[in-house]
Amino acid sequence: MESFFSRFKNQLVLIVILLVQTIALAVQVRRPVEPGHPDAESVRLLRYWASSLMTPAERISTGFGHSVRGGWSSYVGLRNVRAENEALKKQIAEMRLQQAAISEDALEGQRLQKLLDFREHYVASTIAAQVIGTSGSEQSRMLTLNKGYEDGLKTDMAVITPDGIVGKLRLVFPHSSELLLVNDPTSGAGVILESTRIRAILHGSANGRVQITNLTQDSRIKPGEKVITSGGDQVFPRGLAVGVIESIVPDPEHQPYTLITLKPAANLFQLEEVLVITGTQPNLPGDAQQQLAADAEKHAADVSAERLPSIHDGPATEADPSKPTDETAPPANNSTDLVPKPKPALHPDRYSPGTAAPAAELTPGSPRPATDAPAVEPVRKTPVAPETPKEP
Repeated sequence: MESFFSRFKNQLVLIVILLVQTIALAVQVRRPVEPGHPDAESVRLLRYWASSLMTPAERISTGFGHSVRGGWSSYVGLRNVRAENEALKKQIAEMRLQQAAISEDALEGQRLQKLLDFREHYVASTIAAQVIGTSGSEQSRMLTLNKGYEDGLKTDMAVITPDGIVGKLRLVFPHSSELLLVNDPTSGAGVILESTRIRAILHGSANGRVQITNLTQDSRIKPGEKVITSGGDQVFPRGLAVGVIESIVPDPEHQPYTLITLKPAANLFQLEEVLVITGTQPNLPGDAQQQLAADAEKHAADVSAERLPSIHDGPATEADPSKPTDETAPPANNSTDLVPKPKPALHPDRYSPGTAAPAAELTPGSPRPATDAPAVEPVRKTPVAPETPKEP
């Protein structure tokens, strides 16, 4: 009896040759990750196929793991559900108060920015995504998300959590995408120090730390200062939390700059769910703008009423005839009755401006016209008789 391999030897050899050619072709051919955009970044066809094959398996395994952990957590949490419910209600009440205060501060900030003609970008829409895989490399901080361009994602979209920024989308596939974390050496973001208002550039390091290296020594920068996004990189909207300054040391490789290490606001090593910012808006919604205009008008009217003096005088106080008047009382010191005396005019002479007539009105040989200046008698010289020469 012939074996299977000897019987179908030619067919198996043909299949192996076709498989090798297909793999070689997939390694050489590159295609864009977003159809319809030929200028978009392209990847190898083999990587595209591998991502399409591995994404469903990773999604199933991740979903199964979440289901198991969720069921166990639900079982354990039933014991303390009442206490947790009360704590959550109290937390919700506190968050509502904080939300009201933050909304009032946002309206006030919007009024000031409107006066300064400064446009603030607010997060308009987000898409929630789950982390289903990692890069598996210590040098690269890449995560795989379960959403792709068919869900509305695009490259260079900002990714955040409720605590702070996480990174941006590096590659986007049909049903998955790759997230480049902010602590990757190739990542970067524009930031601003909250209290000192110093702008800087944030980037990652080889050991996974978040650092700022383009600032010189400044005594105002101290550990514990909060850092937020500046919005200048056109990726992250302005005002998002980045982290807190942890240490400030001189940079031995780039003198005289300092090496500022930050503690990220978001936990970059335990990410499960993230938010992808899909759109921003330059202004507040319509109802918030109307409320802002009404508050601004009311505030301006109150300030005018309190600070500007009235143009109407109060009613004059009439004298009571039944009460005797004190005629010896000194008059009130009214500043309007005191008229300052004019300064005495300077003594004019013929050399003072305005005391002589214009040259066009003067006639040769005529006496000088009279002015307010007293006439100055000319000094007459007594003629001296010539000496008579003495006879020898």
